[in-house]
Amino acid sequence: MLVPLGVLLLVGTWWFGDSVYGGHTAGSDAMRPTYEQGEVVFTKKIDGTEVHRGDAVFAYLPGRYTDTDLVFQRVIGVGGDRVSCDGHQVLVNGEPLHETYVAGGDPVGDGKSYDVTVPEGRLFVMGDNRVTSRDSRYFLADGQNGTIPADAVVERAFDGAGLALTMVGIMIGGFVLTLVGSGCGLAGCLIMRRTRRTQPAPAAPSLLRSP
Repeated sequence: MLVPLGVLLLVGTWWFGDSVYGGHTAGSDAMRPTYEQGEVVFTKKIDGTEVHRGDAVFAYLPGRYTDTDLVFQRVIGVGGDRVSCDGHQVLVNGEPLHETYVAGGDPVGDGKSYDVTVPEGRLFVMGDNRVTSRDSRYFLADGQNGTIPADAVVERAFDGAGLALTMVGIMIGGFVLTLVGSGCGLAGCLIMRRTRRTQPAPAAPSLLRSP
């Protein structure tokens, strides 16, 4: 029973983790200080219907940049939102956006002003490091106000260290159970062989009949 249980834990945990969760390495400093360049980012696989303002997401955008197709940025506005900047702060639907995560406490970066409405089914995104991030602000004249398709989002970042450790623990447990079960099975086979060898051979039947 131990071997099947161990294999089930291994395969089940791997399949669940691969189908629901993932991870990427932050390829630039555009999301500093929340995510440093080179840091492994744990993610949950989602689609465009599960995206909310404030989410840090990975989006597949072939052709938008020359050096990568997978972009890591934060959602500032969703379909129907009005996103604007007066050169000092970012506003969403007229309300100042409180962004404690931005690098250096600077939500503006280059200081440029803009005022756009996010089309339905699209997202206005920016990096947390507004000084270096090339985000929606740099594509305002593309006919879509610099926004990206919501269905381009493939994963959302989250603090998954605890979950990752739990899954690794389950997989290790499954591996240990598999080894223990295999060891017990092998030991059982050896004991049975040794028992058979040490058992006395049955006595031959006597050919003499009693008078």
